[in-house]
Amino acid sequence: MNKMVLGGVLLLLLAIGALVVQMLSVGKHVDLMQIGNSITQDVETGRWYSSQQVAQGEPLYQANCAGCHGVDAAATPNWREADANGRYPPPPLNGTAHAWHHPLPLLIKTIKQGGVPLGGQMPPFEKLLTDAEIHAILAWIQNHWSDEIYRRWSGRSG
Repeated sequence: MNKMVLGGVLLLLLAIGALVVQMLSVGKHVDLMQIGNSITQDVETGRWYSSQQVAQGEPLYQANCAGCHGVDAAATPNWREADANGRYPPPPLNGTAHAWHHPLPLLIKTIKQGGVPLGGQMPPFEKLLTDAEIHAILAWIQNHWSDEIYRRWSGRSG
């Protein structure tokens, strides 16, 4: 590789690094996706979402999800037991069931398209919720996850 090109690439990487450090030092939300990485992290929470998204997500969750998944995202005690029709009740979303096994794009897709394509009963919300509202709901849900569950989720492919 040409020394001039290599030098230019090195300068670009240093500039990007300096920008990220500067944004982190002033407590800004850093979207690393904009600079070629698939990780987004909020400085305040250490997670992909902000506390503002969590606050926005709570009323949306209560209005659209709590009826099935419980007001605290804990669902029903018998969620592992099939009903008379062989269908399972909605699982908890608070980190005690399998939601944390799924990457963020699948969680988003499931909310948009519903659970029927996956063998569940959840209706689709694509026409009822915007992308920002879906992200806020997922922020509220994941805010119930312990740091250990979130770390394991993130390590799987978050």
